[in-house]
Amino acid sequence: MAEAVLTAQGSFCCPVCLDLLMDPVTIPCGHSFCLSCINSCWDKRAHCTCPQCRETFVPRPVLKKNTMLAELVEALRKTRLPADQVAVSYAGPGEVECDICSGKKQKAVKSCMVCLASYCEAHIQTHYDCPALKKHELVEASVNLQQKICSQHGKILEIFCRADQKFICCLCVIDDHSGHETVLPKAERAERQEQFLETLRKSQLRIQQKEKNIQELKQDMESLRLSALAAVKESETLFTNLIQSIEKSRSEVKELIDVQEKAALSLAEELIKNLEQELADLKTRDGELEKLSQTHDHIHFLQSLQSYSVSIAHAELPKQIIIPTFSIEELRNAVSGVKEQVEKFYKLHLVKFEDHNSLLPEPKTREDFMKYFRPLTLNPNTAHRRLCLSEEGRKVTVTRQAQNPPDHPERFDLIQQVLCKETLVGRCYWEVEQVSKHNSSIAVTYKSISRKGESNESSFEQNDKSWSFTCFKSKYIFRHNNKDVEVPVDKSSSRIGVYLDHWAGILSFYSISDTMTLLHRVHTIFTQPLYAGFQIFGYDNYFRICGPEI
Repeated sequence: MAEAVLTAQGSFCCPVCLDLLMDPVTIPCGHSFCLSCINSCWDKRAHCTCPQCRETFVPRPVLKKNTMLAELVEALRKTRLPADQVAVSYAGPGEVECDICSGKKQKAVKSCMVCLASYCEAHIQTHYDCPALKKHELVEASVNLQQKICSQHGKILEIFCRADQKFICCLCVIDDHSGHETVLPKAERAERQEQFLETLRKSQLRIQQKEKNIQELKQDMESLRLSALAAVKESETLFTNLIQSIEKSRSEVKELIDVQEKAALSLAEELIKNLEQELADLKTRDGELEKLSQTHDHIHFLQSLQSYSVSIAHAELPKQIIIPTFSIEELRNAVSGVKEQVEKFYKLHLVKFEDHNSLLPEPKTREDFMKYFRPLTLNPNTAHRRLCLSEEGRKVTVTRQAQNPPDHPERFDLIQQVLCKETLVGRCYWEVEQVSKHNSSIAVTYKSISRKGESNESSFEQNDKSWSFTCFKSKYIFRHNNKDVEVPVDKSSSRIGVYLDHWAGILSFYSISDTMTLLHRVHTIFTQPLYAGFQIFGYDNYFRICGPEI
């Protein structure tokens, strides 16, 4: 049922608006249209022609409403399907529109090289049905039809002039290209086809070579990853064994010291016990001697004195404890030796790693630099309130009226500066286009640069955390930590290339025009990851981060 209604609706649709006929009229050739649609078409044209079969009518026909057709359409309108069930394909962004549709345009499916117009599924039917139109050359819908019309004569460009290497129309052959060698585009293409195929072959070979290079690099990366993983695993094992050995030695040394301590303490306690016993005996004898000194019995005194003398004479003095000394000098020397060996090994191989990086060839041509191209995006959270960023985050301009962005800890409050989002490590290259009547700067900086307060410490050139390259009309100035280096030039360029080798501590600035000219290079030591930034003053000035195109 739905299919039948759809078929009926299609039969009673206006070929112009593609909707059900409204106030239908039938013109002399037999085709029917909405009264307003056909009047609108004829009002725009010098001659009255049928939009479907192209038959011309002279004079302009008097249009009268087809009452019978109107009744049929009205009856059909009552049974009309909802819009979402009718298969209508409207042209979207970037798609070719039908040149015949009025109102909302439908998507074109074919373009006619004779009519130089594009048609939707409904309007192309006349080219299939009308004998006069069947001979027209139809191609896939194209948006470039107007480029195939001669701007001088309004005719189709259907001839190629080999002398001037351009397409011309039939009138151009007579006027401006008389005597020139001309051929049809088909013949010229046939002659150039071999050259084109050779170009295509070379292009495909380059693609294959690039794919091979990428595959080889991926394999090298995988080998490097596995090698690094194995090295880390082995070093972890070695250091774990070393730590376990040191821990075992530490435990054994501690146990040895504990044993010596316990033995010495036990001996000391025994000696103290013996001394205390001897002291008690001496005190007892001392009491007895004191008592003996009070006796008046001379015989008893002499007899007792002799026994006490013998006892005291044979008493042995206690030996003193031998206290061990816990000297760890040799242990300290041994541990220091191990520590020095580990540090020596680390420094030696770190130098080798840095030397390996220095073996990578320095880029020389712009194509070489582009291998290290780093896409950058401006970070709106860092932008000063007088800076306006483009939607894609690649262009910054100065606004006449300060904006009111939300407060953010990364935003520059005092200086008109902005940073990019991306962290810069290793080798990086990017290009910037600048239009500035005032001194504006391209910079790299540590993330820890100041953002707040009234001090100029947040300005790129006034601290040891940033490096800036300021552009003037006739010179450049490289600035770092309040020190300036002037770079004179004959002619400044609007395009600046920046090359960073973070590991090697190299920062270079280049002028980009027909050639690539080194403006300034600095060698330093970067201790933190870097971020690209811009400082810009003056209205109507801007910086634009360029894409990777050469």
